[in-house]
Order: sequence, then C-alpha cells, then structure tokens
Amino acid sequence: MRDTLYLVIPCYNEEEVLPETRRRLKQKLGDLMAADKISENSRVVFVDDGSKDKTWELIKRFHGEDSLFTGISLSRNSGEQNAYIAGLTASKAYADLMITMDADLQDDINAIDDMIEDYYKGSDIVYGVRSSRKEESFFRKFPARVFYKTMKRLGTELIPDHSQYRLMSSRAVESLCRYAEVNMFLPALIPLMGYPSSIVYHERGERFAGKSKYSPGKLISLSVEAITSFSFKPIQWISLPAALAFAAFAVSAAAFAIIRIRSGVFEPWPAVAASVWLLLALQLTAIRIIGEYTGKTYIETKNRPRYIIAEQLTDSD
Repeated sequence: MRDTLYLVIPCYNEEEVLPETRRRLKQKLGDLMAADKISENSRVVFVDDGSKDKTWELIKRFHGEDSLFTGISLSRNSGEQNAYIAGLTASKAYADLMITMDADLQDDINAIDDMIEDYYKGSDIVYGVRSSRKEESFFRKFPARVFYKTMKRLGTELIPDHSQYRLMSSRAVESLCRYAEVNMFLPALIPLMGYPSSIVYHERGERFAGKSKYSPGKLISLSVEAITSFSFKPIQWISLPAALAFAAFAVSAAAFAIIRIRSGVFEPWPAVAASVWLLLALQLTAIRIIGEYTGKTYIETKNRPRYIIAEQLTDSD
C-alpha cells in the first residue's frame, strides 16, 4: 500500500475556478492511484477562507458527489497563511504526505508526480519553484527580485521564486504545527526546520478564471509581514542612516552658513526649516519600523487563535 496524499487548497471567492480545479485534480489523483504512487485513501481538502460567494456551497456539493473531495470552512477570512495551517493541521492525522497549492490552477499539477518521487527518495519537503518569470510584466518581476534580495540581505532563508506550492511529509507538518506565532510567513518558516528537502521546477500558467486575490497593496503587506517576522535588522539599520544623515546635514549647514556669512548675508531660516523637516522624517521612519515590531509583540502576547473552524466535512458526512 502506497502512502496517503492530501492536497490542501485554500479558497477565497473561487466559485468561478473551482469546478475546473475539481475536474483536473480528480484526473490527476486518479492517475496517481492507478499508477500505485499514492493510496486510494488520498483526498483533496478545500479550505474556504471566509468566502463571500458560493465557494463553500460548491465544496459541500463536491463532497456529497465524491468522497475524494472534502473541506473546511473558516468562520471568517483569516488570511492565506492561516488557511494553509488550518488545512495541514486537519490533514496530518490522516495523511503521510501533504501538498499545498493555490486554487487558481496556475501551479502545474503535473509537477506533483516529481514531488512524490522526491518524497519517496527521502525528501521531507519538496519546493515547487517556477522555472521562469518571462510571462510576467516588469512591474511584477522587478518587485519580486527586490523582495528576494532584501530578504537575503536580512539573513532570512528563502527559496527564490517559490510561493506556496510544496510537498511536506507528515513529520514536517507535525513540526510546523509546533510553531505558535500568530504572524506566520510559511515560505520563510518552513526552511528553518532543516528537514531534507529538494526542488521541483515547473512552469506557472495563466489563471484559469476569476481574479487574483493579491492586489499590489496585499503584496506589499505580505512583504512587510515577511521582513518584520524574521529579521530585526531594520531596527539596527535605522540608526546608521540617521547618524550619517545628521552628520552630512550638519557639515552642509555649517559650510552654507560660513559661505553666506563671508558674503555678508546671514539667513538662518532655510537651514532651521530644513533641519526640522529632516529630523521629523527620520523620526517618523524610525517610529514606523519600531511600531511594526511593537505591534507584532502586542498581537503575539494576546495568544489568540489563528483561525476558527465553522464547519468541517468528513467521510461520514
């Protein structure tokens, strides 16, 4: 008997794409079972992250028609990272290996075959990495490159061009669930566990239907979350540019004053105004960075649950 695979797929307002997602995944898991690569007890777990459309109604219908599909409904929108954790936590008691992926069918599901092969060779974690970004516009590629380079400089281990498409063994998921922090960024957290890992490259396609849930604002928010959750270097760095800026301005202001005095003109107001504005800008920047870390500490000390399950489908339903 081969090992049991659970696919964990968060969904937020995905009613347009879910029927096609269901069709393709049913075919893929059927092929894997027929090839004796996974157990017939394998399942697809859809995690409804507080959708406002008919996503949960569709998931319940899928489950009623085919036991291959099951689902979890969260009481509210808890965020993609927490939706993944909810699905993994609910699945780890039944699965030997779990694969997380998005519902939009952009991840190449054929890469699942190679992921499973690496798992049987001994990899507890297999990262799905996109082979290229040639189809993306400059305005998507450039911020991504800046983000990965920034995270590397901050000392955070990330797999470039890897998002949420990955395989994890049951023991890797067990270890992941021991992390108790509320502010989670899985692409940076999972490499910290140190389990044997490998990479499978795949082409990322176009979204089949619906709209991307990651607006530029959400991408920026996720980047800030990643940086402030894994590095304290921004706090350390803020003091250095502030000191250099004050020193440079002091030298410039002194030179300007000397030149003007030698010319017989003394005008203190421009220098005073510039110094006040510069000081305020540096102070506000420092306060903003420190505030990010203070806010995270505040949230962590509350020890609130990351998510609440409103409804869960089981094989007996």
